[in-house]
Amino acid sequence: MKTLQFQVPCSQEHTLTIQEDNQPFFYPYLHQHQEMQITWIIRGEGTLVVDNQLHRFASGDIYLLGANQEHLFKSDPEYFVPGSSKSIQTLNIFFNPKGKLANLLQLPEMMALQPFIQQSQVGFKLPTEYRDLISREILNIQYATGIEQLIHFSLLLKRLYNMNESLEPLIRSSGSRLNPAEFEESRLKNVYNYVILHYSQVISLDDIADMANMSVHAFCRYFKKKTGQTFLEFLNQTRVNEACRKLASRKFDSISTIAYDCGFNSINNFNRVFKNLTSQSPRQYLSSYQANTN
Repeated sequence: MKTLQFQVPCSQEHTLTIQEDNQPFFYPYLHQHQEMQITWIIRGEGTLVVDNQLHRFASGDIYLLGANQEHLFKSDPEYFVPGSSKSIQTLNIFFNPKGKLANLLQLPEMMALQPFIQQSQVGFKLPTEYRDLISREILNIQYATGIEQLIHFSLLLKRLYNMNESLEPLIRSSGSRLNPAEFEESRLKNVYNYVILHYSQVISLDDIADMANMSVHAFCRYFKKKTGQTFLEFLNQTRVNEACRKLASRKFDSISTIAYDCGFNSINNFNRVFKNLTSQSPRQYLSSYQANTN
């Protein structure tokens, strides 16, 4: 999966970009942008892909992502089921500390924030106990204008700075050591992450077992025990989920193009696996999705 260089829509008249999203599912592509990002997930569940790490997210979570940090909020599969009533809602603040904010952050009174901003490049998740406080500040920024908006934003940065020790890094330092339980979780996350990023390519059991530093037989038993499904079932589910995203976007040349883009080696195999997992053919899924959307 290629990382897209995303262009955040910015206004020459504003220092911050405030964006509220109400959609059937999250933006489905791994991307990055020069702005830092504060995201409050008002409604939605799935997996957050950040650089080479995976994290579960749920309604109420608040994240701070660094500038040019690769990320993807990946909605759970049920968001793509035809006729699903599920939807997502987020409130986002985009800001570039090296852009219009640079002069403000260089003021003597603001210099204490510089190390925090640098440290934030690894990304953070806010602890649960701070959600109400920070979500109120985000709403204050959304509804303020002019200098009031910058005042509320400065207060938000101050609050984040003050809770710095409690923030949960999204990227683990390469120098830190894992205990056995964390090691097992990390190994499984690496497998998940590899599949999410390379589902469009040929992925053999030999390759994935080697990446997990296990024999093929040991890996198959390990994956089945940890997930309740075989690796092939997980791989097919991931590929079909991505096919559903592409069908729902209505931006494709043909269904066969989607099949090959999602890693299937033949259209017949794609149709068979797709119908086995969704109880519909790709064309039936598309027709049903369009009818429910309309």
